[in-house]
Amino acid sequence: MTETRIVRASREIAAPAAEVFELIADPAAQPSWDGNDNLAESAPGHRVRAAGEVFSTTLTVGAVRENHVVEFEEGRLIAWQPAEPGKDPIGHLWRWEVAPAGADRSTVTHTYDWTDLHDEKREVRARATTAEKLTASLDRLATLAEKRA
Repeated sequence: MTETRIVRASREIAAPAAEVFELIADPAAQPSWDGNDNLAESAPGHRVRAAGEVFSTTLTVGAVRENHVVEFEEGRLIAWQPAEPGKDPIGHLWRWEVAPAGADRSTVTHTYDWTDLHDEKREVRARATTAEKLTASLDRLATLAEKRA
């Protein structure tokens, strides 16, 4: 049996797509909705605006990751590949897609793709990133976005 290396979860959020996207595109907000409980902090003032940008995040274990933005469409799509500082990404990708679902609603799809990850030490953690953990991020994101809307 072939192992699935792409995990996906979606949900509707009672907030406009633009409001939801702002929370995703602002690295400083990410620890407040991270369902993996993996992110400790990210410096404020670096709202992502284009593919090719890099933003840093400190993990709960104290390690720093440089997140290389590889896909970006304002208000709709953002994806990044984490890497250790000064190194190339190791082969996994976090993607967020936001689509309007009415005037004050949006559908958000969160994908974790570790198809190109080939580091056995990191594969254990990758396998532990389940649809339930992605859904936890979506649920926390929804709570924040719905309060702001």
